[in-house]
Parts: sequence; C-alpha cells; structure tokens
Amino acid sequence: MKRIVLLAAAVAAFALPVSAQVQEAFPSYIQVNGRAEKEIAPDEFYLSVVIDERDSKGKISVESQQRDMIAALKKQGVNIEKQLKVANLSSEFFKKNTSVATAKYQLQLGSAAEVAKVWQALDKLGISNVSILKVSHSRIDSLKEAVRVEAIRNAQQSARTLAEAIGQKVGKCFYIWDSNNDIMPSYYNNALTMRSMKAMDAAGAEGAADEEPLDFKTIKLQYSVQTKFVLE
Repeated sequence: MKRIVLLAAAVAAFALPVSAQVQEAFPSYIQVNGRAEKEIAPDEFYLSVVIDERDSKGKISVESQQRDMIAALKKQGVNIEKQLKVANLSSEFFKKNTSVATAKYQLQLGSAAEVAKVWQALDKLGISNVSILKVSHSRIDSLKEAVRVEAIRNAQQSARTLAEAIGQKVGKCFYIWDSNNDIMPSYYNNALTMRSMKAMDAAGAEGAADEEPLDFKTIKLQYSVQTKFVLE
C-alpha cells in the first residue's frame, strides 16, 4: 500500500511540469473580430463615349465627329492627352466609303458637374451614346489601407474591453485573419442618369450643372479582420 502511494506521488510530480508546458504551449486567449467602414465621395468618373456613323445615318463621318468631340471637350477644359483614351475602333473605321464605322473612347472626369457639362456638350453634337463605366477616388489605395488599419485597432480595443471586464489584460496578438476582397465598384443605372441630365438641360444647363444635381453614389469601404490575443 505504501509503495502504491509513493508511486502515485511520483506520477503527480512528473505530471506538473507537463501540465505547465501544455499551458505555455496553448495559452489562454481571446478571439475577436474588428470592423471599420468609411464612405467617400468619388472624384474620378470614367465615361464610355461611342461615336457611330449610324447616329447621323452615315452623313457625318467618324473622323469629323471625332474632331468636333475633341474641340468640344477642350472647350470644357478637358486635357485630351491625359483624360481621353481610344478604347476600340471597329475594323470598318479604316475602310473608306465601304461601311458604317464606330469608335469607342474612355473619358476620365473629375466631378459630377464636369460630367454634366461634358454630356451636354456632346449631346449638342449628336453624340448621345455616353454611359458611366465606374467611379473611383484618386487616393483609393491609401484610403483602403487606413480603413483596414482601423479595423484591426478596433479588434484590439474590443479585446481589451472584454479582458478588463474579467480582470485580465490583453497581451500580444498571435493570429490575424484578413479575408477581405477588393472593394466592389458602384454600378449605375445609366438610363436613369441620362434622364436626369436631360431634365437638367430643360431646367437650364449652366446653372443646374454648377449645382452638381447628379446623384452619384458614395464609395463604401468596409473591412473586417479576425484576431486572437493572449490573455495575461
């Protein structure tokens, strides 16, 4: 009986260091999620402009409409070299007097008011195939990073608040899971936007454009992170 008691005591003595090692290898921790979001007004507007000879029933060539478009854009203060790009030219564009030609362009503008004024100028030339491709912000990358940093800081603060409620402190963060995908662009009902600009035309082009009547969506940046902090 005495030998059994001594054996049990020896087993317990060996078990204590093992238990301490297990606790050290797998410390107590708290797992929290952090979220942050920010809405920003766009300052980059990307438009698609299509010139099609069919709009003039073949009476005005693409080359002529292109010259008129460039002149109208320059009058509105558009930097042609920086803001206007050729997106696509149909193969027929290079054929003379054989078929109808089309040309597509991408135009970058800096404000809703500029979008309205340019659309009015092109519409007066008979170039009505104008649509909004996307909107963005000139500092979108740095703004994204700022929101992500705020998300993990919010996670740390949440962990501190919960730990203090039970009389403990938060130590190092040993796990971060950032599962965020890129921010999806805002899509627009171009038909509705164009109708808004036509209504603006009827109300008075210059005055309405200066007030930026077009309702462009803000860009919403949302990020979340999952974290684990050691409890001390």
